[in-house]
Amino acid sequence: MPSSHRPTLPDAQSLKTLPEDGGENWNRLVFEASPYLLQHAANPVDWHPWGDAAFDQARSEDKLIFLSVGYATCHWCHVMEHESFEDDEVAALINQHCIAIKVDREERPDIDQIYMSACQAMTGQGGWPLNCFLTTDGHPLFAGTYFPKHNRYRRIGMMELLPKIAHAWQQDRQETLKKALNFTQQLQQKTADQGGSLSPQLLQNGFQQLQNNYDPELGGFGHAPKFPSPHQYLFLLRYWQRNDEPAALAMVEKSLTAMRLGGLFDQVGLGFHRYSTDDQWLLPHFEKMLYDQAMLMLAYSETYAATHNPFYQNVSEEILSYLMQRMQHPEGGFYSAEDADSEGEEGKFYIWSTAELQECLNDDEQNWFQTTFQINTEGNFLDESSRQKNGNNIPHLRQPLSEADQQRWQPLREKLYQQRQKRIPPLKDDKILTDWNGLMIAALARSSVLLGEPRFLQQAEKAFAFVLNHLSHADGQLKKRFRNDQAGLPAHLDDYAFMIWAALELHQASLNSDYLTHALRWQEIALGQFWDNEHGGFFVTSAESTLVMRPKTLHDGAIPSGNSVMAHNLATLYHLSGETKWQDYLEQLQQTSAQELNRYPAGHAFLLTAHDLYQGPAQTVVLSGQQINPELLTPLQEHFLPHTLCLAINQNNQQQMHDFAPFTQQQILAKETTLYLCQGFACETPLQGDNNITERLKQL
Repeated sequence: MPSSHRPTLPDAQSLKTLPEDGGENWNRLVFEASPYLLQHAANPVDWHPWGDAAFDQARSEDKLIFLSVGYATCHWCHVMEHESFEDDEVAALINQHCIAIKVDREERPDIDQIYMSACQAMTGQGGWPLNCFLTTDGHPLFAGTYFPKHNRYRRIGMMELLPKIAHAWQQDRQETLKKALNFTQQLQQKTADQGGSLSPQLLQNGFQQLQNNYDPELGGFGHAPKFPSPHQYLFLLRYWQRNDEPAALAMVEKSLTAMRLGGLFDQVGLGFHRYSTDDQWLLPHFEKMLYDQAMLMLAYSETYAATHNPFYQNVSEEILSYLMQRMQHPEGGFYSAEDADSEGEEGKFYIWSTAELQECLNDDEQNWFQTTFQINTEGNFLDESSRQKNGNNIPHLRQPLSEADQQRWQPLREKLYQQRQKRIPPLKDDKILTDWNGLMIAALARSSVLLGEPRFLQQAEKAFAFVLNHLSHADGQLKKRFRNDQAGLPAHLDDYAFMIWAALELHQASLNSDYLTHALRWQEIALGQFWDNEHGGFFVTSAESTLVMRPKTLHDGAIPSGNSVMAHNLATLYHLSGETKWQDYLEQLQQTSAQELNRYPAGHAFLLTAHDLYQGPAQTVVLSGQQINPELLTPLQEHFLPHTLCLAINQNNQQQMHDFAPFTQQQILAKETTLYLCQGFACETPLQGDNNITERLKQL
């Protein structure tokens, strides 16, 4: 159902009067916090949230489980809801044969990863909505993505599929159960069957695979649809620096420029849409995800530091402006996403006709805008149903704006933005997720160094404080989700991995050892809860999980995997401290990922980035003194130094730093700040005096 036509949800007081099944007008999802689950609260499907109660009912009634997974800003999830889950006939069939469970993949990535793996293994593809039929013990029988009501688009319809699945369950139970159990065992074996050694040519092979898949004409990788994949550009920047390979940098620059100029970027409201449906970066899938803003900010900031081209710095600043205007909780945490759809149509909020422009621009402004941003009366946006142009336009550029045009554009952009604000906006998924906030904090903190911009650090510290205040237990363990002043759900690997990364980047940006304390605490918790003692690497879920298996994901998706970020964290901790225990964990993780990584390194770009850091040579800048002025590190700002790490030892943290990094125990505090520049945990002759320190750091 289009968001504008959804019934108004009952308030907190009214909820208390409803029966546990939701009553006549609602189902059980009406009691949930997730915006995605609440979107389905008025469906005639008798939805349950994931939990023991749903499985117990399925056993008692001898019914299948119908599991449907999606997220609040998923366009095709909305389509399937409207076609199938709001339809009384489909709902009647589901309710007759199944216990129906709805899951928000962003709240429960553990469930999503298990059954997405099943879907990919069964069908060769995946995506959302994800729909699976399960046994009463959670083993997958059949999985797919979007199903219409009836057969079409060469897709089986729900009305045709449900009777077939139900018949197999009722008439051939033993064989059906046997197949489902065998399939789960195959997935479990795939997780365990890892091990080996990394190829000596791993980084080169990753570069060559990316180069082979690169679009030299339009930028990006592969053909339509094109995804931003910023972690691949982070690896290419490191490969460029390590090997002085100009082709790697050229791939990064062309792609990032094309993405910013095209319709993938919201030229009026700022921020990046999810992906491009064409190969020219013009026609986006319009949803905006927090994790894309984080990873793209990092890619543009690093590219600025590598090139000193202000174009890339401006893009990072635009992302920050978008986040602060549209995506930030008053206390600093960041919301999850904005939908692609408004008023039941994808992209309606973002497109422009020439007639609409006349409402807010004078003739001179309109002519300049239309010429500069490729606007015409015919339109460049294809109507979703007819696939024809209908007079609507997606503003985009053919080349970066000159400084003069940039000055002219800003007041016009504000006019258009205010005009657009009069429209019915897309849904904002206002839940605050620990893992995505960790990703955003890491990007902000690192960008503050790469750009030499302290306001990025201020926002990172504000968001970090939000996580500590609202998404942490007293013992340091993390929670998963915050919404409507309530936090809950168990944290998974990604929550710890991304928050450790955030803390490490904040430590690097501020030299505040409190952040290092948080990183170490979370790292120990993660090792205790998620580490695979038998095979190495990290499971997505803790040992307390009651799911049919504990997934272990190594490859990157839209964002780096928890294991790849953990590898980067372990490499950072090892180079900062010299402690071999971090090296041991990292090498075990590398061994368990070796088969996958050697086979397709381009699909594990952030693991390549972690391996690049571990391989080094890394250098550690150690400042020791009674009090350390962080401004001494100013010479390192606005430079691309991915293998340079910093420690600060002062009168308040001296013992903590000596315990953390034993190689610093001989670095005794002096009255004057002292620089120890170390590589391989051996340090140069100490330097004292701010001028001497500044000059030495300029040489890095």
